[in-house]
Amino acid sequence: MNKILEIKNLTIEFATRDGAFKAVDNVSFDIEKNQTVALVGESGSGKSVTAMSILQLLPRPQASYSLDSSIKFNNSEIIDASKEKLLSIRGNIVSMIFQEPMTSLNPYHKVGDQITESILLHSNSTKKEATKEAMDLMSLVEIDDVNRRFYSYPHELSGGQRQRIMIAMALVNKPELLIADEPTTALDVTIQAQILDLMSKLKNELGMSILFITHDLGLVKQFSDQVCVMKDGEIVEKGNTNNVFSDPSHEYTKKLLDAEPLPKISNSLQTVPVIEIKNLNVFYNIPSPNFFKRNTFHAVKEVSFSIFENTTIGLVGESGSGKSTLGKAIANLVDYEGNILFKGKNLNTNSKKENKELKKNVQIVFQDPYGSLSPRMTIGEIVGEGLGVHFQFSKKEKEERIDKVLSDVGINYSAKNKYPHEFSGGQRQRIAIARSLIMNPAFMVLDEPTSALDRSIQIQVINLLKDIQQEYSLTYLFISHDLKVIRSMSDYIFVMKDGEIVESGLSESVFDQPKEEYTKKLLSAALRYAAE
Repeated sequence: MNKILEIKNLTIEFATRDGAFKAVDNVSFDIEKNQTVALVGESGSGKSVTAMSILQLLPRPQASYSLDSSIKFNNSEIIDASKEKLLSIRGNIVSMIFQEPMTSLNPYHKVGDQITESILLHSNSTKKEATKEAMDLMSLVEIDDVNRRFYSYPHELSGGQRQRIMIAMALVNKPELLIADEPTTALDVTIQAQILDLMSKLKNELGMSILFITHDLGLVKQFSDQVCVMKDGEIVEKGNTNNVFSDPSHEYTKKLLDAEPLPKISNSLQTVPVIEIKNLNVFYNIPSPNFFKRNTFHAVKEVSFSIFENTTIGLVGESGSGKSTLGKAIANLVDYEGNILFKGKNLNTNSKKENKELKKNVQIVFQDPYGSLSPRMTIGEIVGEGLGVHFQFSKKEKEERIDKVLSDVGINYSAKNKYPHEFSGGQRQRIAIARSLIMNPAFMVLDEPTSALDRSIQIQVINLLKDIQQEYSLTYLFISHDLKVIRSMSDYIFVMKDGEIVESGLSESVFDQPKEEYTKKLLSAALRYAAE
């Protein structure tokens, strides 16, 4: 056996205001050359902390290791290694793809320049050679229209496109070990399949090993050789992937495998629309080599549909299809042409008072929770911020509302004085949902609200959203690339491609009898990585 990574007795504690918190407890596992090991478990189980410790990215002295903790890469100890040794390893021999690309990419630099910089840092290439290699990598990870996207800033790309840029940067130096922390979380099912095929191909061509961190058990079964199941900082089960899936020994593993969202029983057709969209178009300005000429990108094209009270429309499509842009337009966050009516009132032609009421009634939950939560505010302040604008509550009433909504989304209200960086990716998404729910809106745009959540927590959030919908007659536009989640949530399905709605209908009709080839392609890719 040729072990390239050996982790033994890894125990990590964090110093907090409430005392020491043990995030990882006596974890041991190995990764061999050209092997993929999956690390799975619920949000907060310690997966990402374990991964970040391999490159010594945890903050010192807040994070500390037990005396018998050991992380060896090619038989060389990494814990407490010199700065020079760590620099020679990071990004060169060991690369990492992070869960949230928007916080990993520099917002002030074009994405092509960021890939080029990574190439120049670790090679003797000229700027011209590095630029060509960067463009080749962008093509490799299926970035469309590379010549244009190369000169785009991170905020001009969709969530899936940003994640693919991060994957390209991680593959620059053909590392021996690739640590992939939820690398396909933001990707639609077809691109997800392509990225995993690409990573498998590179793994075999380069003899590369992969530590694959995910909450998607369907991907684990298809992609990994070995699996380690984590719970509360401990590995509760590990072994050959096929054996663990076919005959799990731990109750927690069985619980994860059984956690599958069920299809929704559709509501009866309503007669009064909450949202009416008529001939909606969204254009984005894009960089032009000619200073006097403005180039535009037509992101949403002549979209028209209605959303009825107490129903959910599921909006699906590949990254860059215009799903999130459409959601932002409905929430009045981007300029658009056409008409959007909320209960008969045009969102663009109301008085200041009416606009304030509409903003309370139309809420949005964003795809990237870390980018939408202020790092300088506690989660209690973040969740309760809108109450001071739209309601007249006493301090006690405000605190009670904050405590209730945090509990509703599975966050202990005793944690309300913590900051966003102290929570896992899944926990941050639940905080973002709580921030919208506390406003008691009539309509919510949910842009990938469960993409960062493990499957068991996804089901809890889905059930929560369904319960709240029935109790308060809420209406949802639910945007997701996860077709199982879409089917579980939606009464109607709208399929989007290149800014247009190409197919729509009742959820069961679209899933059971799709008409368009594009819809069939999406469903086929989803079934390929479905957990059995």
